[in-house]
Amino acid sequence: MPIPAASEQLDAFRAAQRLAYDCAAAIAAELRPGMTEREAAGRMKAWAEDHGVRDWFHEPFAWFGDRTAFRGLIAVKALRGFNPAFLPGFRRLEEGMPFILDCAPVVGQAVADIGYAGALGFNPVVEQLLDDLMAHRALIVERVSAGDSMAQVSRAVDALCRRQGVEPRHHAYPFNVLAHRVELLPGGPSRFSVAQFGLRAIRALRTQVAEGKSAGWSPLWSSAETSDHPPVPGLWAVEPHLGFRDTGAKFEELLVIREDGSAHWLDDDLPHVRRWAARQQQKAA
Repeated sequence: MPIPAASEQLDAFRAAQRLAYDCAAAIAAELRPGMTEREAAGRMKAWAEDHGVRDWFHEPFAWFGDRTAFRGLIAVKALRGFNPAFLPGFRRLEEGMPFILDCAPVVGQAVADIGYAGALGFNPVVEQLLDDLMAHRALIVERVSAGDSMAQVSRAVDALCRRQGVEPRHHAYPFNVLAHRVELLPGGPSRFSVAQFGLRAIRALRTQVAEGKSAGWSPLWSSAETSDHPPVPGLWAVEPHLGFRDTGAKFEELLVIREDGSAHWLDDDLPHVRRWAARQQQKAA
């Protein structure tokens, strides 16, 4: 499926993404010491459903403490990374502890997939990782627009991580992905899911994998040879995830790759972008 040509279709993806970020920000404001990952994820799901979400690409995830850097069982790579430890657990939040909230609602036929990172109170490592992510957002657009292969872009992200002294923890995701393809989902909402991934989304992803394989590209964007092809026009949910020791932070948002190979982020009015702007204004003052 090509990039949605009509501006109203891109508007639908933008609206879905803003709803997802509004959801994460609302629940982040409710986080308190002693709350478990399951409680946080449950609140996100309830908030989204109260705001009209009836289907999911994947239901909300919440990771606290060292699980934000994918340490321990969550890092096990069996089954190509499809690890039950990814699911929200009973880890309880503590003062100063890092957290990541991740959700992927389907609004109509538009999919969003977002990641919202922070800490309960002040955490200097989280602050530094969030600062470091700004360079990754710029790098990804720059390298895609320059015509690098999608694998080369992902490897450039890995190299920037090394220069920053952090680890690219998105390599712990299934298939080691930096990003995955997002398209309009055909049909109506489904009540069924597998491992918290919506059935409609799983069917669409299987179709994308088959179509991509026959055309010589992969909907699962990583540093591997399977992504050693030119940038594929369309929408991609991109999620650089940085780790330093037992702390992790990420953003995830939709990147638009145009037919001419150039790229831009779908929306610049997002929490992490506003945070960087505020930080730069503070430094300039």
